[in-house]
Amino acid sequence: MNRRELLLLFGSVIMVPRRSRAQQKAMPAIGFLGTTSPGPFAPFVAAFLRGLSEAGYVEGQNVAVEYRWAEYRYDQLPALAADLVSRKVDMIATSGGTSAALAAKDATSTVPIVFEVGADPVETGLVASFARPGGNLTGVTILTTELNPKRFELLSELVPGARVIAMLVNPNNTRTERVIRVVQEAARARGVELSIVDAGTDGEFEAAFASLAQQRADALLVANDPFFFDRRDQLVAVAARNLVPAMYEWREFAAAGGLASYGTSFAGMYRRLGTYAGRILAGAKPADLPVEQPTTFELVVNLKTAKELRLTIPPSILARADEVIE
Repeated sequence: MNRRELLLLFGSVIMVPRRSRAQQKAMPAIGFLGTTSPGPFAPFVAAFLRGLSEAGYVEGQNVAVEYRWAEYRYDQLPALAADLVSRKVDMIATSGGTSAALAAKDATSTVPIVFEVGADPVETGLVASFARPGGNLTGVTILTTELNPKRFELLSELVPGARVIAMLVNPNNTRTERVIRVVQEAARARGVELSIVDAGTDGEFEAAFASLAQQRADALLVANDPFFFDRRDQLVAVAARNLVPAMYEWREFAAAGGLASYGTSFAGMYRRLGTYAGRILAGAKPADLPVEQPTTFELVVNLKTAKELRLTIPPSILARADEVIE
């Protein structure tokens, strides 16, 4: 073997690992930052991945996803967001509300961020406007906070004789005070007394429902909260044992046996979040992608639960219901 052949052989040997490293680096990575826990949230992660695949990106094939779950420990969100940034992910997707989105925003001003929030993202300082978000953030808002007065109104119609309506809130949620204020306005407008009950852990549900009898509450509005959504089966079961007519935010509550729900399609919004993530990976800038808002809302009524509560659903509610579970 002459000197030229030896150099060519040596060059090919050292180039192989370099090429391999380059190929590995070519697969973009998404950091998925969730306020909630992975188990109950699995269907919506699946919806996110479905939207991502519709945009041309399939997890494990041409995109990697690194998941970080706070498990409702809101104080852990900043560290989890910082960890994703340190790992040089190409973008961050946040779920579970404003707290996760703000943690990601505080962690980086350069990595693109797509968020799912229930509050107004302009009011909370996430974006400059819906049409032109500016900066490195955009996403979808599901308007859960803004829909609470409508849920209160529907609950008042479902239980027309209600003089006291309670609202279950999570004291650990940073948006709770805002939620209470908007529902108090709705209660005053209808001449109904609003009482507040707290539950921030699994063990507090029973006590919260027991207090409803002491407050003589005729019905219950379950405020929008990721923790309540993850515990929907438990919440619905406690409400059934205590014979409490309750209104919830998502269809999944009514499907689990809750009396009624009003809101947009949760899975549909996560699918849109995945599509936005794919568009950004393909080169779109968050600043140029308008924040999406829901355009359709669904009222779901569970007649089986109403029968168990010995509650007659008013014809006005049935006429407006998008789905009736029998």
